[in-house]
Amino acid sequence: MRILTVIKQVPDSNATIKVLADGSGIDTSGLKYVLDPFDEFGVELGVQLREKRKDVTEVVALILGPDKAAEALRVALAMGTDSGIHINDPAFESLNELFAAYVIAEAIKKDEKGFDLILCGKYTIDLDAGAVGPALAEFLDLPHVGALQGLEMSEDGKSFVAKRRIEGAEEVVECDLPALLTLEKGFVVPRYPSLPNLMKAKKKPVKLLTSADLAGEEALKAGTGFESVAPPPPRPECKVIEGEPEEMAKELVRVLREEAKVV
Repeated sequence: MRILTVIKQVPDSNATIKVLADGSGIDTSGLKYVLDPFDEFGVELGVQLREKRKDVTEVVALILGPDKAAEALRVALAMGTDSGIHINDPAFESLNELFAAYVIAEAIKKDEKGFDLILCGKYTIDLDAGAVGPALAEFLDLPHVGALQGLEMSEDGKSFVAKRRIEGAEEVVECDLPALLTLEKGFVVPRYPSLPNLMKAKKKPVKLLTSADLAGEEALKAGTGFESVAPPPPRPECKVIEGEPEEMAKELVRVLREEAKVV
């Protein structure tokens, strides 16, 4: 069984994000980038399956992004994946998640050995759209189970039972491999890549793919995209109500009714 985990490099959630003056995107100067937290779940699950099962022969991490994205790929390799695939070409730089899924699908089709299980995060924290996983499954004509919170592989490695939350209940899905899964937060706890493992990751094989290797990259340029990016509106100033408890209660009711108009 070969497992592929699809990852992405995103701005650190603790970083201060600034929007460019023309609204065309965010200011990336000095911005810290990390491996997407939801993609870490896919990496961890893939490595755990290889550690627990003798039929898992290889776990591969795939990333689409510029030269800098190699840093996130290195983290995935340090977490325990066996090799990497880096799709790196200016022609692929886009905020279009359907286009990204198409490019990744083309790269997967180029792999001669094929993959039995593809793992993705439920979504990435930068675009927060969650379209890549389901779209990738469609392009590869694979069954897709989203937002997993439980997984049991069959002994023969040909099928699995997955659990996912739905409104007011838990859904149990039985599916044959090959398949694509997207993972919810809390399913697994990603391991911390130690410094020795980060050093060893430099020696693991990474295959580089460009537009010369992946034909038809213009096919979905007209998919989804962004017209502009804008910062959230500033929060209104906080109003402090002072006085005795009874007076503050009366004033609060007045403010909620006459100014906020919520009661």
